[in-house]
Amino acid sequence: MKPADLKNLTDPSNLSLPLQALWHDARGEWERAHEACQQARSREGDWVHAYLHRKEGDLGNAGYWYARAGRPMPDPAVLFEAEWADIVQGLA
Repeated sequence: MKPADLKNLTDPSNLSLPLQALWHDARGEWERAHEACQQARSREGDWVHAYLHRKEGDLGNAGYWYARAGRPMPDPAVLFEAEWADIVQGLA
């Protein structure tokens, strides 16, 4: 799945929970995104969880979730939109 495909979906219910979380995040629904990635209980969900906390500015919490996901925390210069697209492609 391409990032644009995910953004253009009208109903994410057939997607994995981590992708549903990213779909909600793209719509500015941080709480719903956070709930979906927590429900996933997987490394993929942990990756999205990490991204969401980095995006909100909670770097300590983000670092914890990146470690659980087995992923390095991106350099602060990496734009959130670029990381979002990378995660979508990594999960698709």
